[in-house]
Amino acid sequence: MKAALILLGLIVAAALLGPLVVPFAYDSIDWDAIRAGPLTHGHLLGTDFVGRDLLARAMVGTRITLAVALAAALVALVIGVAWGAVAGWIGGRVDEAMMRVVDAAYALPFMFVVILLMVVFGRSILLVFLGIGAVEWLTMARIVRGQVMGLKQRPFVLAAEAAGAPPATIVARHILPNLAGIALAYLLLTVPQVVMIESFLSFLGLGVQEPLTSLGILVKDGADDMDVAVAPLLVPGGILIAILLCLTIAGERLRDRLA
Repeated sequence: MKAALILLGLIVAAALLGPLVVPFAYDSIDWDAIRAGPLTHGHLLGTDFVGRDLLARAMVGTRITLAVALAAALVALVIGVAWGAVAGWIGGRVDEAMMRVVDAAYALPFMFVVILLMVVFGRSILLVFLGIGAVEWLTMARIVRGQVMGLKQRPFVLAAEAAGAPPATIVARHILPNLAGIALAYLLLTVPQVVMIESFLSFLGLGVQEPLTSLGILVKDGADDMDVAVAPLLVPGGILIAILLCLTIAGERLRDRLA
């Protein structure tokens, strides 16, 4: 887990700080270095099919992908925790009705929902992470509901109820802090799912739009150009795999420790 976090930290640092030191903008075209190989014309990793610096594009693409994934995961965290906490605390018919809503939402085809949102609201990076977050909260809601149902039977919660503490205060002071660890673990497991979804949508042309870039767009460009050069495909593909592995390992280890 420590090695995964260190590698993930290096990737995040490169995505945030790298574009400040790379002498090329991610969208500028070097007409003298179209499809240049690594370590040629001043381009450390070479250029793509229109002469854009591959290293700069990989750094910016990683930043955009991680930003979209983190924002969508936070949206899923907020909705899932609120929904699960209310259902688990109130219980009874309210819990049953809220969980049936979750079951119905699970049955909806994800791609249909995302495409419908884009048709209604248009394409934007804001819509991408809001749409993804709006359909990724379901598992979080179920987990939080189960945790709340167990915690509300604990002695310290019963004591707070006996002392006349309002339900909102009990949930805020005694329930949420005790499920923060497991919620964080599943947040780490949600981020790689969102990374995959964003990359898939961008690969299909439904996610992040040009002139912005993301790992999904870079993988698509690399796949289109792989007959000529493999670096434009291997670089974003390798970064994507590394991010997914690091987040999955960290999330699973944290979940196992808290189980």
